Amino acid sequence: MTSAGLPSLLQSFFTDRLLRQRRASPHTIAGYRDSFRLLLHFAKERLGKAPSDLTLEDLNVRFVGDFLDDLENRRKNSARTRNIRLAAVHSFFQYVAFEEPAHSLLCQQILAMPTKRHERRPVEFLTREESKSMVAAPDLSRWVGRRDRTILLLAVQTGLRVSELIGLQCADLVLGTGAHVHCEGKGRKHRCTPLRPETAKVLGAWLRERRGRPEDPLFLSTRGGQLSRDAIERLVTKYAAAAARTCTSLKRKKVSPHVLRHSAAMELLQSGVDRSVIALWLGHESVETTQMYLHADMRLKEQALSRTRPLGTRSGRFRPGDKLLAFLEGL
Repeated sequence: MTSAGLPSLLQSFFTDRLLRQRRASPHTIAGYRDSFRLLLHFAKERLGKAPSDLTLEDLNVRFVGDFLDDLENRRKNSARTRNIRLAAVHSFFQYVAFEEPAHSLLCQQILAMPTKRHERRPVEFLTREESKSMVAAPDLSRWVGRRDRTILLLAVQTGLRVSELIGLQCADLVLGTGAHVHCEGKGRKHRCTPLRPETAKVLGAWLRERRGRPEDPLFLSTRGGQLSRDAIERLVTKYAAAAARTCTSLKRKKVSPHVLRHSAAMELLQSGVDRSVIALWLGHESVETTQMYLHADMRLKEQALSRTRPLGTRSGRFRPGDKLLAFLEGL
């Protein structure tokens, strides 16, 4: 195969397989795009080749393994993120196996690369006081501060994913009676999330200041474009550090945008909301996904412990010491 084989196959993978055949969502396209962007940058550093000069043979098992190791060791990505990048590579080579049978051996070798097992730790989330401290951290005398306060408040109350936050348009915000925000989540699933009065008030003030057209992004970057995922991650890290000066418990937590999503879910769970409703609220594919919040909620475990009998104590029936209580107990 000529050196132009890989570029043409990669382009057709996105345009033909993902967009035309599978009609993949913008979120899926963005995830695959980021994976191959990292892969091509690594190839340029490791092989000294421009992306347009790469061949399929360059992407052998050893090279892909080195790329995955680099993600973990140099970029400090988790095993979960490593598996996401490998899934994108697998998907591409499944496509190549059908389009270029001559490379079937290479495809088999790549597809045989296993995902990496990782620890399933309890989800990290913020308490109500920690969330309040973060929302109060931005400087409201500046435009950027008012924008960031609105983003943080919306994220903590609704539990929207980063992709859903940055994809919001001005028309997606519905204020007044029954205030809610409309978003498109994973798998092109549309959902509406209600807003608390205080959240709706802040969003209304932002919308008036924003003065955007219905199809414009709800949140803009300082350059006037759509906010990126990295920008959201940076502002969350920034205000978590600022809030930690007054809320010291934040110093022990690594706060990310997804932690804000978990915090919204835990607030609902601790308020007695059913798991099926929480799954609908967050846009989960299955109620089982929401199970992780039960494992993270120490209050539920403490309540369960309080119902048990300590070791070494004798069981017995409660016997009221008052005649009236005894009468009621006997009914």
